[in-house]
Amino acid sequence: MLSHLLHLQGIESVVLETRSQQAVESTIRAGVLEQGTVDLLNQTGLGARLAREGAKHQGIRLAFDGEQHRIDLTELTDREITVYAQHEVLKDLIAARQAAQGQLLFEVEQVSLQQLESARPQIHYRHLDEDHIISCDFVIGCDGFHGICRAAMPGGLRKDYT
Repeated sequence: MLSHLLHLQGIESVVLETRSQQAVESTIRAGVLEQGTVDLLNQTGLGARLAREGAKHQGIRLAFDGEQHRIDLTELTDREITVYAQHEVLKDLIAARQAAQGQLLFEVEQVSLQQLESARPQIHYRHLDEDHIISCDFVIGCDGFHGICRAAMPGGLRKDYT
């Protein structure tokens, strides 16, 4: 999503993914999207398939003592949730980046971060049996808690957002 948002602002980015596109798109993930996420996808031009295929829910049912009790979330919050799997969101994001000819590389290996405290940090990686170096203005590690960026980023430079 970040790469798409940057693109909409005219900012170039490169996404490096170690897995194949097929592996990313076929890994089944949970799929309840809050209203804010649905709004963002719609506002950025990524909501067409979500609107067609997502299932909107306005409430939940809780059962206890043999009885069901419905909680109407829309009545309480004026919002709703949409059931649409996270891997489907990823498919939409990948398709958008590829349609915009964004730099999205799959099956990247040997990724390392270098010169992070300089004015031009670098990302070294191997793709399609060739070594590459990207000189950056910024390195943004969106690779999760167990990714390489967290450990490689010097403590004074790293900012964690949860």
